[in-house]
This record gives sequence, structure tokens and C-alpha cells, in this order.
Amino acid sequence: MLSANAIIDLHDQRTLAWHQEPRDGEEKEPGDWIALLAAQHGANFDLWHIEDEARTPGASDTKLANVKRRIDRTNQRRNDLVEELDRALLDWLATQGLPNPAATLQSESPGLIIDRLSILSLKIYHTRQEADRADAPEGHSERNRERLGILEEQRADLACCLDALWRETLAGSRRFKIYRQLKMYNDPSLNPAIYRKQSRESSA
Repeated sequence: MLSANAIIDLHDQRTLAWHQEPRDGEEKEPGDWIALLAAQHGANFDLWHIEDEARTPGASDTKLANVKRRIDRTNQRRNDLVEELDRALLDWLATQGLPNPAATLQSESPGLIIDRLSILSLKIYHTRQEADRADAPEGHSERNRERLGILEEQRADLACCLDALWRETLAGSRRFKIYRQLKMYNDPSLNPAIYRKQSRESSA
């Protein structure tokens, strides 16, 4: 069910396709494993480009406030989908009588590793663009080719770690859990900036 190379291929294919043909909003609720992987990568893709907007020189305070809200919503979706990836894997493993509850616990779940692979795909794509820029200043291409080599090595290492975790989970020697992010800033009942303002308004 889980293959790091297949995930990397999907990330790279979608990254290229979405830069050629812009994404048409968010996907519908993902169903199968491939759709779930694509949806989670799509959230990172959107987040990357919204973050770019936040750094536009001369952006107004109103524009930046709107961008910040979009970043929060998109980041929440990204983290929710990481949990869905882990839940899908654990549901499948349960049909095999796994994970072994006595196995060594892995601190980083497959979903979290897949999220890191997704971000690396975006970094590699954009770094390669910078390395190939015709109008770049002197030394820019060389610096980015060095960065590209580092990023590709990091991704290859991470892919090996993901495959090893899955292999050991199937063998019963390692296990993982869903680690819920439990973000507080988007919850009106947990963010003091929100609930204190609401309290003041209701008592006014």
C-alpha cells in the first residue's frame, strides 16, 4: 500500500501539472489512497503559493490580513490530511492484525514523513527553476544547483526512512500512532484573542 518512490512520483507529477494548469480550488473530499495523497500535497502546494503572496513588496495591511487567514485555513487542512493519511494506513493495517502493540514506537508517523516529502517536492521544483533562470545574477545558478543536490539527497534519505518504517511495521517490529496536531489558533473557544473579543462585545 505504501511506497516512497510512488509517493515521490505522484508529488512531482502533480507539482509540475499544477504549475502548468493552475489548481481549480480544493479537491472534493478524498476517497482512495491516491486521492488522499494528492489532496494533502495540494494543501502544501496552495500553502506554498499563499505564503509567497504574504511576502509581496508593498502589500497592504488589508491584503496581508486576508492572506494570513488563508494561510491558517490551508495549514489546518494540511494538518487534518496528515492525520487522514495515518488513519487510512492504520485502518488497512488493522485488517492484518497490525501494528503490533508490543513493537517499538516510532515518534514520527508515515503521514508526517509524507508531509515532509511533499514540501521537499515543492522545494526541489522551485530550486530547479532558480538554477535554470536565464536572467539570474552571477553565481545564482551555481548556488541553487548546490542547494538542489542537498534537497535531493535529503529526499532520498527520507524516502528510505519511510520505506523502512513501513517494512518494519509490516514485520511487527515497529509501530506508529496518529499524533493529532490539536491546533488552537483556529478554535474560537481556545484562542484568547478571539474569545476575549467576543466576550467584550457580548457584554458591551
